[in-house]
Amino acid sequence: MPTYSWLWVGLGNPGPRYRLTRHNFGFLVLEAFAAEKGLVFEKGPFESEIATYRDVFLLKPQTFMNLSGEAVAPWAEKLKITPERILVMHDDLDLPLGRIKFTPKGGAGGHRGVLSIIEHLGTREFPRLKLGIGRPPEGIPVREYVLSPFSEEEWPLVEKVIGRALEALDFLLLEGLSKAMSRFNRADLSFCIAPPHGGRTGSESS
Repeated sequence: MPTYSWLWVGLGNPGPRYRLTRHNFGFLVLEAFAAEKGLVFEKGPFESEIATYRDVFLLKPQTFMNLSGEAVAPWAEKLKITPERILVMHDDLDLPLGRIKFTPKGGAGGHRGVLSIIEHLGTREFPRLKLGIGRPPEGIPVREYVLSPFSEEEWPLVEKVIGRALEALDFLLLEGLSKAMSRFNRADLSFCIAPPHGGRTGSESS
């Protein structure tokens, strides 16, 4: 088996019902990266879809979100990749839509897919690419919010975030995690999108 320097994991739920939901932001970014590079995901063992790009192994767990670690841990063992080289891409409630953030490690922050990976790897010491989705409006339960699709008004910003994330992933491969954090963690793309009907951008109310 080839030697890989990275295992990139996009988190989401399988199936068309969930494809464009906020909880599938990790899937959307990894799928866009694969499409840009001309890659096609194939069905793999451990309930997964997989692709490879140079020395990067791309993984989409098909276990459903809350069991993501059941796919990630056996792949990490099979590929002999240490936790600090496992990049997990996932939606994040604590960042507004328009922000992305690399982190070198950390807790689950209430994200059950990340929690599953922590439990199965036995460590929190793996990097993340967090993709902001913001908090739900008052009265909307978190579960309902993350499992709902992005709104039509949000899609221009979602597409811009995906493009920025692809730029960040290419930069990561060239320059490493520390420089990628410095370059990409502070930008807020919501300021680059004209608010509808002269209204305020989402970042102004976050």
